Amino acid sequence: MMLLSLISEGAGLDPRVLAIRLSYLVACFLFVLGLVNLTHPDRARRGNTLAALGMLIAVCSTLLDAQILEFHWIIGGILLGSIVGVPMGLKIPMTKMPERIALSHAFGGLAVALVGVIYYIHEQGFVKAGHVDKFHMSAVGFEVLMGAITFTGSIMAFGKLQGFLPGKPTTFPMQNAITVGSIVLGAAMVLFLVVRPESVPHNVANIVFYTMCGLGLLMGVLLVLPIGGADMPVVICLLNSYAGLAASASGFALDNQVLIICGALDGGSGFILAMAMSKAMNRSFMNVIFGAFGSAAPAGAGGGAGGKAANVNEASVEDAAELLKASGSVIVVPGYGMAVAQAQHAVREIANLLEKNSCRVRYAIHPVAGRMPGHMNVLLAEANVPYDLLYDLDQINDDFVNTDVVIVVGANDVVNPAAKTSPGSPIFGMPVFNCDQAKAVIVLKRSMNPGFAGIENELFVHPKTMMVFGDAKQTLQKMATALKGDSH
Repeated sequence: MMLLSLISEGAGLDPRVLAIRLSYLVACFLFVLGLVNLTHPDRARRGNTLAALGMLIAVCSTLLDAQILEFHWIIGGILLGSIVGVPMGLKIPMTKMPERIALSHAFGGLAVALVGVIYYIHEQGFVKAGHVDKFHMSAVGFEVLMGAITFTGSIMAFGKLQGFLPGKPTTFPMQNAITVGSIVLGAAMVLFLVVRPESVPHNVANIVFYTMCGLGLLMGVLLVLPIGGADMPVVICLLNSYAGLAASASGFALDNQVLIICGALDGGSGFILAMAMSKAMNRSFMNVIFGAFGSAAPAGAGGGAGGKAANVNEASVEDAAELLKASGSVIVVPGYGMAVAQAQHAVREIANLLEKNSCRVRYAIHPVAGRMPGHMNVLLAEANVPYDLLYDLDQINDDFVNTDVVIVVGANDVVNPAAKTSPGSPIFGMPVFNCDQAKAVIVLKRSMNPGFAGIENELFVHPKTMMVFGDAKQTLQKMATALKGDSH
């Protein structure tokens, strides 16, 4: 503290202010370091810890601000948040992590929007009855609008992921026109609040402001409801970006440097990740937001809902085990079905048995497999699968042709050859794994139901493919028993 006092005197700052700014600098450094570590699976835990430490430092430093006169509401909020957050973090299964992230975005967006509303009430509406300067009004308008969109948009995403809302796109007449009109109207309202002359009565400005809040809530519904389940990874990234940008705008309104930087990092990284997800799906942002992907399930190979096509090569666990015993190389392609069945540990057990038999086992991870970016990486890390055995699409796709057996565990759209061969398919052009080029394919699925895209999968009726129906975890455990029996 003595050193801080000396430095602050030289800089003309209060020691408390200097301590806060230095703490913010440390926090921002930890945020950046956390993001750097999150770029690779084996450093992801460390990155998450560093970023969390940075946030703890930022929060504690903010509490030192002399403008905070009472702490009872802050303490109450911390207690309430802990009561809700700690059990949620400890008990939620990994299969529900996308839903939890959607809820986190929703609450984050709501918090930011409410901060903006309170700021407006204090500065503009009922306390001072003054006129907020253009810069701060721009920040508040953007913050409230984006926060409201993030809140209801994330609620819609949660409903689709949880099954409360239909996973297929929900469309209505003049959908795009209404959505674009709402965006334009929302931007016009923000512009009006920024440039309005002093002569405009406060009650008129208040009406516009609260109408803008309601419109933001409506826009969140309009933007996400027409989006299909196949695009949920991109939607989650975009909502993360919206929440970050809203938080950054809140920092400008409150003159809080760490909030500006933290929000910008969150918004920027979310946007970059959304671009990467769109590239992985060979889709544009406009196509994701305004396209009803998967709205129609064209007739194709395979059976209907839950049925089995006549030309499906249905195999037993024993058949699959015999094929694996003679394999020298195996690639495992996990998907959302593995997450639902919690089959990652069974996958690891099968891999261990095959490796003891001198078989090379690798894991092919598609960028949009599962319901959020990195979903499969997290699950396989939970089963202690070595990081150096996880391969991205670009790293491993050319190796399928030299692979004896591919085990598809609950994956669907990311292994569908229609993306390469059927121009009329809604997933045409999306990069997929070349599983059909392997010597043999074993697909573990509960049924022939289509994936998020709502289309039948040509791989499931391919002559090289064995379909083993049932719960993936139970199937793999039986397969492991068969492989162990042979070793004895």
